[in-house]
Amino acid sequence: MNSTHPIYTLKVASELSGTSVYSIRKYIDKGLLIPFKTPTNRHLFSEVDIKRLICIRSYLDDMGLNIAGIKAQFALVPCWLIRPCSDEDRENCDAYTSASQPCWEVPNKGRHCIDEDCRICEVYKLPEKCSDLKSYLKNFELKQLM
Repeated sequence: MNSTHPIYTLKVASELSGTSVYSIRKYIDKGLLIPFKTPTNRHLFSEVDIKRLICIRSYLDDMGLNIAGIKAQFALVPCWLIRPCSDEDRENCDAYTSASQPCWEVPNKGRHCIDEDCRICEVYKLPEKCSDLKSYLKNFELKQLM
């Protein structure tokens, strides 16, 4: 099964991640989580979402970050390196210049991402690994140099 396939209800996601339903709704409202929405507006969650919830809890509980800090950390991820795009796309994409919104939340995206489903994007799936982003980016940079 695809790890981005939405299969879990809000209640099950809460149980699997150890996160209250209220907190999950708050993370959705703050842009930390992008659940799938059914035609009847029910939220469904994937394996990636569950791992993301666990990671958010770790950032809050173990690292002492607050929601704004987590969001700022996500906003600083250089999506243009992970999903290479042209200089022209970067200049027309708010993710390249915004330090307050993660790329999946910016209103103006480059051609490379405009029609993409952010829920399945490699950038959105980063917390699935729940490592510190600096280590991830160092490893990513090394791979690019090879």
